[in-house]
Amino acid sequence: MVTKYFAIVWCAGALLASALWADASPDLKATVDRSLQAMGAENVKTMVISGEGADGCVGQPYNPNSAWWRRFSNKDYVRSIDLDARGWRLQRVRGEGETPGRGGCGAGPIADQTQNQVTMAGPNAPWNNQLEYILLPEGFLRVALEKNASVKSETVKGKKYTVLSFLGDNQAPVEGFIDDAGYVDKVETKIDNNVLGDIVWDAEYSDWKDFGGFKFPTHILQHQGEPKYFELTVSDVKTNVPVDLAQPARGGRGRGGERRAPEVSAEDLGGGFWLITGGYGSVVADFKDYIVVIEGPQNDMRAEQIISEAKRLVPNKPIKYVINTHAHFDHAGGLRVFVAEGAIIVTHKINKPYYEKIFKDPHTLVPDKLSQMNPQPKIKIETMTEKKVMTDGAHTIELYHVDGSTHDAGMIVAYLPKQKVLIEADEFNVGPANAPTPANINPYHTNLLANIERLHLDVERIIPIHLPGDNRKVSLAELKTAAGKN
Repeated sequence: MVTKYFAIVWCAGALLASALWADASPDLKATVDRSLQAMGAENVKTMVISGEGADGCVGQPYNPNSAWWRRFSNKDYVRSIDLDARGWRLQRVRGEGETPGRGGCGAGPIADQTQNQVTMAGPNAPWNNQLEYILLPEGFLRVALEKNASVKSETVKGKKYTVLSFLGDNQAPVEGFIDDAGYVDKVETKIDNNVLGDIVWDAEYSDWKDFGGFKFPTHILQHQGEPKYFELTVSDVKTNVPVDLAQPARGGRGRGGERRAPEVSAEDLGGGFWLITGGYGSVVADFKDYIVVIEGPQNDMRAEQIISEAKRLVPNKPIKYVINTHAHFDHAGGLRVFVAEGAIIVTHKINKPYYEKIFKDPHTLVPDKLSQMNPQPKIKIETMTEKKVMTDGAHTIELYHVDGSTHDAGMIVAYLPKQKVLIEADEFNVGPANAPTPANINPYHTNLLANIERLHLDVERIIPIHLPGDNRKVSLAELKTAAGKN
């Protein structure tokens, strides 16, 4: 069945390639011909790449100034690609990429997980999926032909390249740099990120090797923004072997019907404080002359919801401060909207240079509220190290650095002493109600409890920014159970 599928796709792909070839400009056709010949890829329809490496979870590093996004290891990595069908199967064992494991994309240490995924990246697929195909040397050349890419010569760091360029579906240029030997050294484009704006997504290829007449790089490095996003050391490549693109079977039943976004609502915490639900949690505080918001999470839409609810609860006062627990994108994704409101960001000192840098980045591919303001307000940041108290005499918020956090180096929690409420992000993401002590204790939980005890905080209730699905009130006793201390 796979062989038959492969034969059908091969024929269809050959006809399509011939049509694309006919439409290409002479300079483009000559450049692509030379590159394919140099790589021994003229008749390659499928390839299976094996190796070891790492990939990153964008926006989730332990330190915002890290050279890597949150890093995971990729062992037994095999990517089986059908170039004509523009699809691939990725098989790997994905696990911790650092010792100790640090950063987001999981609340606690990540165990090795065997993955088997099929992705299709045809013309109707999301653009970022298509880019995963285009960021292959062979995929780039094929799409460059299809798009009738322009051809120019360019010298970069003293090295001469033939550069093929075309406009991507997101209206950002896609460029491929082909060296004098005919090898594709680099493919580069830009994509939108709601926190960073227009960021580079590139793939660099080096250490080319002959695999039975087919030349392929043995080192691949990708960036999204400045940090590393993907790295692979290639040990073997096989070409023109059958590739099975049938989706893996999935256990369980999918949920039927359309899932609606939760409604925004407010829970009165007493004393001029409210918990905003309907997404990531946020707390609104009614200070004497202004509003303080604890957490500006997710994205522009969620931030607008929180701001609207804050103004409804506390009319005729400006939002002066937004407290940021940490710099991970799902917890900082709404900060730009708060800055547009004129709010001052309160965060750990480690984040100040990072925020000052990224708030200057352009947002032209998908302009947001802040980028459309003329003039744009200047970002204002107040920092803390181990403790900061915000009060107007009647309302008090205490901020503490989480000592020993392996989720984020600049993690802070907020404590409301009158309400005896602790507001935290990611250090205790609660599970089902009345869950027993787990067999394997999450060190996040023991560390948070140790910080509460170290700081002598009188906590009756914990509000996780990742609110429990049943909207229950989470007690300190629940954390003690999760940490094995009951």
